[in-house]
Amino acid sequence: MSLPALTAEDVGSLLGFLRKELSEVQKAVQNATGLYQRWCELLEDPVSVSKEEYDWTSNELRNSLRSIEWDLEDLDETSSIVESNPRKFKIDQQELGDRRAFISRTRQSVKEMKEHMASPSAKARIEGRNRQDTQNQMKTKLLHVNTSPKVIKPVKEDRSREREHLFNGPSKRQDRYTKLDSEMENTNQKFIGETRQQQQLIVESQDDQLEMVSGSVGVLKNMSHQIGNELDEQAVMLDDLGHEIDSTQSRLDGVLKKIAKVSHMSNDKRQWTAIIVLLVIMFILIILFLTL
Repeated sequence: MSLPALTAEDVGSLLGFLRKELSEVQKAVQNATGLYQRWCELLEDPVSVSKEEYDWTSNELRNSLRSIEWDLEDLDETSSIVESNPRKFKIDQQELGDRRAFISRTRQSVKEMKEHMASPSAKARIEGRNRQDTQNQMKTKLLHVNTSPKVIKPVKEDRSREREHLFNGPSKRQDRYTKLDSEMENTNQKFIGETRQQQQLIVESQDDQLEMVSGSVGVLKNMSHQIGNELDEQAVMLDDLGHEIDSTQSRLDGVLKKIAKVSHMSNDKRQWTAIIVLLVIMFILIILFLTL
């Protein structure tokens, strides 16, 4: 790769950018490694872990790996520029080799993590998790139906009538069974309330996530519009520059043609011969005029 002349300031800026990019990639790799370890733990334990946490970890890990791949491309390009002229950048071969090895190792790690996430075994575990979540949801719905107040109340009344009919004992025994029924009803109501509260929290969490996603989409949309406008402006500027270059080229061609024409006339022997003949005739006329 051929490089234009670089000043000392350019060299320093490029080296600073390379070191900063390398540090950012290292931090991103550490973050992705932590997410990958957590993802593996969630994949191995589909029962005690919520689906929301698993989905969030999976999305964050995919985004992190994609970002690392983009950073590696930039880092690879910058390293190639530095390697093309190591004396200019004052970097020895050992340091260049270490950076190349880091880029290669990081690419391999990213590849292995992506392959694991897309492997058949991981997909099978994910499908099993989805089936388990579906079964849990069905059980929750059935539990709501079986523990709703509309069902509990008739059962309580039937049990009270049976006890009154069978035992018809002292009032203390009836009070005891009435208290037991009341405790059962309170327990059921408490369970129903806690379940509804958990579902409400889940719904609110999903709403917050949707708002975050919509906000990110809005930001990306605005950025895309700005980038599009800048590209349009640059295209207009390039068109104007092209027209100016064409006009300048046309004027330059005209000047070159005129110069060539003058040069051709100055090199013509016949032109010089005519000039000499005219000078001789003029000299003869002057002599004749003086003699007369």
